Amino acid sequence: MTAVDFPIAPQLDRRAQLVAAEAPVSQFWQWRGQAVHYVQAGTGADGCPPLLLVHGFGASTDHWRKNIADLQQDFSVWAIDLLGFGRSAKPDWVYSGELWQAQLQEFIEQVIGQPVAITGNSLGGYASLCVAANHPTLVRGVVLLNSAGPFTETVNQTQPKGWQKILRSAIQSVLLQPLPSYLLFQNARRKATIRKTLAKVYLDQSAVTDRLVEEIYRPSCDPGAVKVFASVFKAPRGENVDQLLGKLQVPLLLAWGEGDPWMKARARSEQFRRHYEAVDEYFLAAGHCPHDEVPEMVDDLIRQWVRDRLG
Repeated sequence: MTAVDFPIAPQLDRRAQLVAAEAPVSQFWQWRGQAVHYVQAGTGADGCPPLLLVHGFGASTDHWRKNIADLQQDFSVWAIDLLGFGRSAKPDWVYSGELWQAQLQEFIEQVIGQPVAITGNSLGGYASLCVAANHPTLVRGVVLLNSAGPFTETVNQTQPKGWQKILRSAIQSVLLQPLPSYLLFQNARRKATIRKTLAKVYLDQSAVTDRLVEEIYRPSCDPGAVKVFASVFKAPRGENVDQLLGKLQVPLLLAWGEGDPWMKARARSEQFRRHYEAVDEYFLAAGHCPHDEVPEMVDDLIRQWVRDRLG
């Protein structure tokens, strides 16, 4: 296991090139009667698997544009919009890790056509881990960037007090109602709210651009977006991360933006390492989305790791 801390190391010329690069042409795949958006770039290298990039909640393939522009020079790179997000369809379905796992599984089988190195951020990290753990023939390695997902609670963990459980249940019940959920969504999708949220989870404020805000705002205007948002509060809980790690059979790379206010990176790191030994790990001076905030560092980590571990 390797654990390394990386500070911010500005590479302005390279970052400017990544920001200015044109995005790949949009493509669509019909899955279960729904249009799923994806992009592909690069031709790949001998011995190295294709890279599949999976975004987090509220994001899309746009969130990987800097990484695709760079990594396509060395790999065949694919990025997909999970159903309910980005340019993919937003049907009135029950959204869950199980649904997105099935989407990714069949995308690898039907569209990419060979095992991949799957990379996911936040929610996309959890979905990626589900695929790797439950469909080992489809994945050669996993890269998780501030990955989401619950661990099984232990008797030593602090349990919520009675009133806290009641309050949490009451809040969830209210948010499950159509009107409160709708009003919360309308506030969350405001550009000012999006910018404020991003400012909290990015260390480098220069990375919170008008373009980034627009990329997150645009899909929220699609028909069905409000019901996708509401589904978060009623989605069935999937497998715990420790259960998934117990089934994982491939190399794992963890990259943590240590300034993430939503996750305690060091504590989650310990949980991952407790349940899986074949881990390479890096800590970056970034927030919740290190691939977008310090793309040159994340790209270099992925590039070298894929060559060393999977090439």
